[in-house]
Amino acid sequence: MISIGLTTFSDHPALIEDAKRKVRLSEYSGYFPVVELDTPFYALPTIETITNWQAQVPAEFQFILKANRLMTLHDQVVGQPASGAERKQMFRDYRKLIKPLVVTNQLKGVLFQFPPSFRCQVESLNYLQRVRHLLPDVTIFVEFRDPSWYAPVMVPEMTQFMRELNLSLVVVDEPRTANLGVPLLATATNSKRVMMRLHGRNLAGWSKVGKDARSVRTLYDYSPAELQELAEVAKQLDQQVADLVIIFNNNAGHDAASNALLLRDLLGLEFNHLSPTQLDLF
Repeated sequence: MISIGLTTFSDHPALIEDAKRKVRLSEYSGYFPVVELDTPFYALPTIETITNWQAQVPAEFQFILKANRLMTLHDQVVGQPASGAERKQMFRDYRKLIKPLVVTNQLKGVLFQFPPSFRCQVESLNYLQRVRHLLPDVTIFVEFRDPSWYAPVMVPEMTQFMRELNLSLVVVDEPRTANLGVPLLATATNSKRVMMRLHGRNLAGWSKVGKDARSVRTLYDYSPAELQELAEVAKQLDQQVADLVIIFNNNAGHDAASNALLLRDLLGLEFNHLSPTQLDLF
C-alpha cells in the first residue's frame, strides 16, 4: 500500500484555490490520507490538541509526528544540553501524548530527524538502542543527515543494525555533494513500514546558512521527469514493505501539494476515506 502526504497541513494554498488564509486540516484531509506534523519538535501539544486533530479527519486518516528536539539531541547542537533526567521525562511525556493516536490506529509513526552532528559512531548506535527501548511499540522513522551513515563500507552493517532494532530508515531525496547531504538508498529496514521523504533538489538553498536559510532550503518544484524517477523508486520499495508513505517537504515555494498529486496520478493511486471536498482542483 502506498500513501502520500505533505509536511504540515496549513501551508498549502493550492488546496483552497490560493485563498489568503491557512488551510484547515479538514480541507487538507480531502486530498491526502496522511500528514507529517513538526509541532512536537518544538514543544509538545496538549492532549486536547491531538483529539481536536482527530475530530477534524476521517477515522482512517493517519499522522506522522516529529520527535521532540530533546529526543533527537538538537539541544546539544545549540549548546544547551538537557540532563539525562530531562530527556527521559520527555520520552515519558511523548508516550502519553501519542496514546490517543495509538489507540485509534492513527499514528503512522514517529519521525526522528537527527542533526548532522549525529554521526555514525558507537555513541549514536547506543542512543538508537535507547530510543527503541523508550518507544517500544510504535513505528520509528529514522532520518540521518550526516553522510557517515552512508559510507559504502558502513551501509550493510548500518542497515542490518536498523533491522535488528526494527527501526525504519527514511529513504531521503535531497541535494547532495561529496560532503553534503545523503544519498537516496531505496532499502527498507522495516518490513512493515517505510517512508520516502522528499526535500527537493535545490543545492544552493540546501547549503545556505543564516536566518533566511529555512525559507529557501526546500524551494523546489519537481519536474514530471523527476517525479517519474521517484515513482519508480516507490514501486521498488512497495515490493519490500506492507506500507509505504511518501512525504513531500519541498514547500518553500508551495510546490509540495501539486507535486504530490502528480505523483499520485503517476502511480495510479486513489485514496479512499478522505474528507469531502467542494472542488477537485487537480
